Amino acid sequence: MAPVGISSVRKSFGALEVVHGVSIDIKDGEFVVLVGPSGCGKSTLLRMVAGLEDVTSGEIKIGEKVINNLLPRDRDVAMVFQSYALYPLKNVRENMAFGLRMRRTAKEVVEERVASASKTLGLKEYLERFPKELSGGQRQRVAMGRAIVRAPQVFLFDEPLSNLDARLRAQMRVEISLRHERLRTTSIYVTHDQVEAMTMADRIAVMRDGIVEQFGTPTELYDQPANAFVASFIGSPPINMMKGSLQRTAEEAWVDLGAGVRLPVPQGGNGETGMPVTYGVRPENIVIGGPHALEARVTLVEMMGPNYQVLATSGEHQLCLTVDRSNRVAAGDLISLGFDLKSVHLFDQKTGVRI
Repeated sequence: MAPVGISSVRKSFGALEVVHGVSIDIKDGEFVVLVGPSGCGKSTLLRMVAGLEDVTSGEIKIGEKVINNLLPRDRDVAMVFQSYALYPLKNVRENMAFGLRMRRTAKEVVEERVASASKTLGLKEYLERFPKELSGGQRQRVAMGRAIVRAPQVFLFDEPLSNLDARLRAQMRVEISLRHERLRTTSIYVTHDQVEAMTMADRIAVMRDGIVEQFGTPTELYDQPANAFVASFIGSPPINMMKGSLQRTAEEAWVDLGAGVRLPVPQGGNGETGMPVTYGVRPENIVIGGPHALEARVTLVEMMGPNYQVLATSGEHQLCLTVDRSNRVAAGDLISLGFDLKSVHLFDQKTGVRI
């Protein structure tokens, strides 16, 4: 195990720069997730740590060693790919042992590590099976086992669950998290799925267009998003965003949405009167009734197990709220919506930065 330091790392393909001076410090034993939309640079950054892409500029360290110019085999990392990348003509035992055998590891060490990893991953009874005889989840566990037997300093995961169905993804999220708690090996995990990021990570780096928008714990990103992009990307259902202008008097502050609609905000804070802002409030922080009400017409009610997810329209704004099933609402109802002011976020419309 070792910390990973990524300092001012850039990556260019010819004249096109796709990673723009990223800096992330990952602690020893930490599980860090790189998350963001397709094309944001997260997989490219992971591949630079693995040695599968060259670093244009900047520095990557594992422990105290700079690894920029080391071959992948000399970096002491193990990577789990999206496609499993198993050898179809080798059984589970041989797939897991292959990397160690190529390194001329002693036979007894290979057998011990394969036995230990297969027990940890629940693969002991499948060791003689071939990949075609396994389910998708079992194949992914074999790919993880092949990485675990290496006993590397760093695990790298490149969207390993994207080929699985929803139920298997949920199961594998739990399994990966449990294995990390047991092994405590430094891990970097790439995904575009913010649910995976929020449920698995110690800390998350939210990326967009080759930069890190925010790096912090899941709670920090959810409760204190640095900008409108992070607020919109993190959270399901997504945060409600409404554009207006900030207004202040000595006694109160509010956002004017136009057409006579005013949404109150906590007094104090930054932002000048007349400043164009975006008013953000998460679905669970909206209640039916209560103070600071806004009238809206229900357009859709979706059953979500213990709760309803309600879509409602107020003027040109569509809002999503999560309500308890004890609230009897139906499409067409006129309702009043109240907001938890402690959970309201304001963002500068020009820069997107939280104010």
